[in-house]
Amino acid sequence: MERTIALVACLILGAAIGWFGERGPRPAPANAPASAFSAGRALADIEIIARKPHPTGSAANFAVREHLVARMEALGLTPQVKVARPFATRERGGKTHVYGARIENLVGMLPGRDPSAPALALMAHYDSVPLSPGAGDDAAGVAAILEIIGVLRARGQPERDVIVILTDGEELGLFGARAFFAEDPLAQRIGFVINLEARGSAGRVNMFQTGANGGPTVDLFARVTPGSPSNSLAAFAYEQMPNDTDFTIPREMGLAGLNYAFAGRQFDYHSPTATVATLSRRSLQDLGDQALAATVATAYSDTLPGTGPDKVYAPLPGGKTVAYEAPLGWILIALSALLLGLAVLRARRARIEFRLLDAGQGALAGVYVLVATTVVLRFARQATGVGFGYLEQRELLAQAARFEAVVILLALGVVLLAAAALAKGGMRLTTGLLALAAGLGCQVFGGWDLPGALLGLAAGLVALAAFGQPAQRGASWTGLLATGLAGAVALQILAPTAAFLISWPLLLACFGAALSTLGAARPLALRLPMILIGAVGLGWLSFAIHALFVNLDMVELLALTAWLAAFLLWPFAHPRMGGAGRITALLVLGAGLALLALVRLDPPWSERYPRATIVQYLVDQGEDRAYRLEAAPELSDWSRRALRADGGEIRSLEATPVWRRPVHAATAPALALPSPQLELDGGAGRQVLSATPPPGASTLILELRASGPVSDVRVNGRPAGLLATPGQWSQLRWSAEAQPVQLSFQPVDDAGQLEVRYGAVTPGWPAAATPLPPRPREVMAFDTSDSTVVTGTKLLSW
Repeated sequence: MERTIALVACLILGAAIGWFGERGPRPAPANAPASAFSAGRALADIEIIARKPHPTGSAANFAVREHLVARMEALGLTPQVKVARPFATRERGGKTHVYGARIENLVGMLPGRDPSAPALALMAHYDSVPLSPGAGDDAAGVAAILEIIGVLRARGQPERDVIVILTDGEELGLFGARAFFAEDPLAQRIGFVINLEARGSAGRVNMFQTGANGGPTVDLFARVTPGSPSNSLAAFAYEQMPNDTDFTIPREMGLAGLNYAFAGRQFDYHSPTATVATLSRRSLQDLGDQALAATVATAYSDTLPGTGPDKVYAPLPGGKTVAYEAPLGWILIALSALLLGLAVLRARRARIEFRLLDAGQGALAGVYVLVATTVVLRFARQATGVGFGYLEQRELLAQAARFEAVVILLALGVVLLAAAALAKGGMRLTTGLLALAAGLGCQVFGGWDLPGALLGLAAGLVALAAFGQPAQRGASWTGLLATGLAGAVALQILAPTAAFLISWPLLLACFGAALSTLGAARPLALRLPMILIGAVGLGWLSFAIHALFVNLDMVELLALTAWLAAFLLWPFAHPRMGGAGRITALLVLGAGLALLALVRLDPPWSERYPRATIVQYLVDQGEDRAYRLEAAPELSDWSRRALRADGGEIRSLEATPVWRRPVHAATAPALALPSPQLELDGGAGRQVLSATPPPGASTLILELRASGPVSDVRVNGRPAGLLATPGQWSQLRWSAEAQPVQLSFQPVDDAGQLEVRYGAVTPGWPAAATPLPPRPREVMAFDTSDSTVVTGTKLLSW
């Protein structure tokens, strides 16, 4: 019983440590000293910027621009509005895509004492996605920069110039950053960039990216940053992902810098719910505090960080960030091995039973925890019934706390079951059936799932080998920690900047093993430190647990953290006789499954978390027919009513120039709507396609195919990779532009044809169409919903 009490105390204290660490700083009021960052003052700008959605090119975005110009003038930044028409090229599905926009950057400067010194740039974007006010993404970043400039003015003139770059068109393709760093002469003066972003409306702020070879930058960050959860695991994970921010552009140019973001409450990311009311004031203060610390450290310094090997960095329990050279991780692993060896030596001297067979069973139990937790969590994700994808995942984001509790309970249950099985023995059937049932569940809820089946089978086989005979606590803990040593060595080789995730809790657990003689020592003076060691380790691990859950829709990865938690929990979770431990484990697993059933069966939609709909009125002008369509993957009752308003039956509509996948659609009257103006003119053999979007259109999409070879293809006078292969489609997507977009090329043949499939998106429902039914409060318009789309085909000859 006392070990059960110790286990519960360890879990509760660890959860409390993690919870307090995730809260962040208290927001400073508007009357805080001018020399300190104030979330209260920054909030005044956010209330104006995020008053309504303001995508690039909209009247609302022009209004935001004017407010920002006035604020920058008041701060003495002498702002300039820089208009540009950048574009980028990418290959997708064997097709060349060129996408661009007309954007308006805002650039200003706070002069420093030494104009010849490399400048510091503070960057954030002021545009939002359609229908989202963007309070977090990225009004918070813009407002934080304005507040930081105010703080610098209060502290005195910096050593170097501080350039403020408020970009436009980030949501369309990083266009503001592309234009600034490619075209603006000030870009050549910049030596360091601090970029502020968000992927939600709450959560602690992470510095998740530096410039390439950013070791010296990490040293600066660790030295000056107040209590940040930032770590090199997040940086390593981000590098493996396809995501980009404005910081991507200067980083690719070799500039040093820091990239910050908070990512909690991701339901609000790019959502109409991203309002001032839902924005966490603590997150805003955290963003400002961290960015201000780095700004002061660079703006008032004689030098800027150079380049050097990437470093390991992470917060110690308590919040102090440490940074060290990646090879030093080998010392931590060696120290863990020495402590574990000391623990075994002390146990032998104390004549505590220690059998190598028990240690081997402990190692197998560690493998079981890893594999069984992976398949159990994979089953849980599939059993939710929620699909995989940006829109599909929103159903889980609406109940993120509930599903996170499911994941934690199931993972903890597997750890406790493995410990109880080793203590009791004879639990091959129970542990094996759990793994096999989870693997079978993957097939039931996920369709044919070979990885799930193989994982379930593998965990079942490990259970047969591990849980036949009872294993003594100390020896089995040793075997478990030995798997940690092997994992730490592997990660130190493969990803040294992320290896701390294993080596730090392993070191703490090995210290506890040495201190307690492999858990055998029972005096209260040792029991309390062991509880504290476990709680501190679990509280520290919570940052990884929460970050992996929030940022990746891959809950299987949390099996790694369950395995690490087992290092710390083993002396409490491994009961002497096994009975109470088994019952506790089954109760925890049962609670997780019951909560999982609630996630699946209880719809999360509410006024705070409404269901997303993307309803459009599409007129196919080439076929003279029209549809009311819903682009969200699942139809709500409201969407069915909206689509059937003109009497059409709902069916699947194949991909269009606007949507690359099939959508739900019902026939509707073919309204007479303006179409894009497409004109092909030739002069001196060179052909120029001039494409003018319909009045009010936000996006023009052209799919192009030439009958013969062409060369020197240009968009608005600049080389582009379109029409490279005769007969193959290319796509040009242009946004926020009322003026014609020009595509020019030099044909090889004297005569030929250019086939154009067009699409144009105009915000707003057609006035002549049957109105949409009123939405209930638990349903919202999302992304480009309630807009008008025209498509068609035109054949142009030269």
